[in-house]
Amino acid sequence: MTDLLIHNLAEVATPEGSAPLRGAEQRRIRRLAGGEVVCRAGRIAFVGSPEERRRQFGEMPEAERLDGQGGTLIPGFVDPHTHLPWAGSREEEFAARLAGKTYQEIAAAGGGILSTVRSTRRAGEEELAANVLRRMDQMLAWGTTTAEAKSGYGLNQEDELKQLRAIRQASERHPVDLVPTLLAAHEFPPEHRQDRGRWVDLICDEIVPATAEAGLARFCDVFCEVGVFSAAESRRVLEAGVRHGLAPRLHADEFADSGGAELAADLGAFSADHLMAVSPAGVEALARSGVIAVLLPGTSFFLMKRNYAPARRLVEAGVPVALATDCNPGSSHTESMPMVVLLAVLQMGLTIEEALAAATLNSACSLGLGSEIGSVEPGKRADLVLLAAPNLLHLVYHYGINPVAAVVKGGRVVRRAG
Repeated sequence: MTDLLIHNLAEVATPEGSAPLRGAEQRRIRRLAGGEVVCRAGRIAFVGSPEERRRQFGEMPEAERLDGQGGTLIPGFVDPHTHLPWAGSREEEFAARLAGKTYQEIAAAGGGILSTVRSTRRAGEEELAANVLRRMDQMLAWGTTTAEAKSGYGLNQEDELKQLRAIRQASERHPVDLVPTLLAAHEFPPEHRQDRGRWVDLICDEIVPATAEAGLARFCDVFCEVGVFSAAESRRVLEAGVRHGLAPRLHADEFADSGGAELAADLGAFSADHLMAVSPAGVEALARSGVIAVLLPGTSFFLMKRNYAPARRLVEAGVPVALATDCNPGSSHTESMPMVVLLAVLQMGLTIEEALAAATLNSACSLGLGSEIGSVEPGKRADLVLLAAPNLLHLVYHYGINPVAAVVKGGRVVRRAG
């Protein structure tokens, strides 16, 4: 594999380390003016000044070169919460929300998640994989190099595993790496609405073991929310996942305080996601446990909610904060991590430095990948994004554009703008 030299940069901007950053540490970003980066055998081999690079590596005449053209190099974005393998579309529901209907009212009328379930059940595995690949193209264009992807639109064993196989198939065919999550506990399917216990039993006793046996998922997730899965039901599902080697993460306290944050802390989950309605006790529990809070400002924005997750309160309490798109057809139809960073800064009050750490290193840690990706440091995998921006601040300051000039994945330039 040919070495890659990234040069002519205004700066390299990166969090540092392999553990999630919290509190004041989350805003500590190394900004190296005029730095260069050498990638060798898919890894970062050097980050430093041009003079030091020449001293260590010489002129590197055989290396491929990526001219930064005065831009800024950051780690590849890591998107730790998406629902990529779906079929169908829900723009009519979006129009209904614009006309005054709430998300919950639409769901109660047979729309929402169950609408996508019907479309996804009808779709074949190849169709779902093709849909995922199209969304991955968009993610890559906006600088995402690794993403989590959930099932959850099958709501039976056959279709949940079909979704997970589509995720695996797409990941094998695309530069973006996907980390699969089983989310059979996304909603109660119509055939089990009158027997909730039976659906929870099926998840715990049949779907989780089958997923684990097939090696189709790394995580097990559950929608712990008032009106969906209670904290007790969520615990059952997540503990079943743990017994079968699937690490826990969960949708928690999105619309109401459901005890999800406390449950995540008690189980030592990799993440508690959403948290728009998290209680003070939930914040304290997350801070004590070190569970990463994955915040999804795109969801509040797209649902036209005034309340966002309390990012500042979480940071100041010492909870490590990550960011994700929540890419899905109903409540956050976007693949753009730069848009999420913008919303995190302008709507949730994160600093630009905190938001960068949240969208890279802390997101990587929420997937158990902090030692591998999430920062521009020697030894880590060379997943990098070149921004057409003179410094990090322009990631938010110059909004409404795609700032990504090039994407490097595993030491190879896999996308250039234009």
